[in-house]
Amino acid sequence: MAAIVLFAGGWLNMRGELGMTWTAFVVYIGFYWRVLEPAKAIAASYASIQKGLVSGNRIFAILDVQNEIKDPENPVILEEFKESIRFEDVSFAYEEEPVLKNIDFTVPKGKMVAIVGPSGAGKSTIADLIPRFWDPTSGSILLDGVDIKKYSLRSLRSQMGIVTQEAVLLNDTVFNNIKFGMEDATREQVIAAAKIANADEFISQMEQGYDTNIGDRGSKLSGGQRQRIAIARAVLKNPPIMILDEATSALDTESERLVQDALTKLMTNRTSIVIAHRLSTIQFADEIIVIQEGKIVERGNHKQLLEKGGLYSHLCSLQTVS
Repeated sequence: MAAIVLFAGGWLNMRGELGMTWTAFVVYIGFYWRVLEPAKAIAASYASIQKGLVSGNRIFAILDVQNEIKDPENPVILEEFKESIRFEDVSFAYEEEPVLKNIDFTVPKGKMVAIVGPSGAGKSTIADLIPRFWDPTSGSILLDGVDIKKYSLRSLRSQMGIVTQEAVLLNDTVFNNIKFGMEDATREQVIAAAKIANADEFISQMEQGYDTNIGDRGSKLSGGQRQRIAIARAVLKNPPIMILDEATSALDTESERLVQDALTKLMTNRTSIVIAHRLSTIQFADEIIVIQEGKIVERGNHKQLLEKGGLYSHLCSLQTVS
């Protein structure tokens, strides 16, 4: 654009039609060149503002959504888990699509119950119902004989430790990620939790040890290392109820072995609900519940279900578990 203006102005000036001296024309071109970029930026800023307004409206629309899961008017404070978790005729649907249908089972205190089945059967939904991330469409979930809807959310969830397939980590140090939610935890307690989770060895080899920043969502760590950090966080919390949602399904064999060893330590003397695709990780569960299309189709221990020759036996044969 500057070259076109310079050529046109020079042509007009040579013909005497420009109406200004060469000195004034050069000053004009310099002024034009200095103003051009800010002028373009002002024009572009309008488009950016419009995009920002649209994005802001979307963000505020999400922030303004009311959370349907709320504390009751007079919540019961759950101070200690004593007896069992019981599902009584629980059904659940996302909008109108049924996911769970008439689920009935009990998890006694100190026992390990595994939930297995094909993808999309509703296993993770069961795990999400216990801490009230969702409420059942019908039926009740009782904790120590009391409907969990009557407990305060804070006291209910304080009794639970949750380890999912995708570890939730922050762009912060290893130490702060492990003690997240446990502000009073000491460095010695954090290190002890990391040792139980088989994480202390690789943390100690980092450049700054427990003060090493792990990047956004733990991007500087491998999948197995991220999972062990998440397990260390659960160990530090020391909850009486553990919910493990496919915590090893995305790992390689070596990482799975280390993580599974950490999980075994974590579940010792705890009430555990384990969702697993890899059936080798749940062979020693006190009870295995097999879900298919939102319904319980089989239940029993590993040996009983193998002898039954049903869906669980078929899944085991596909994974060569015996």
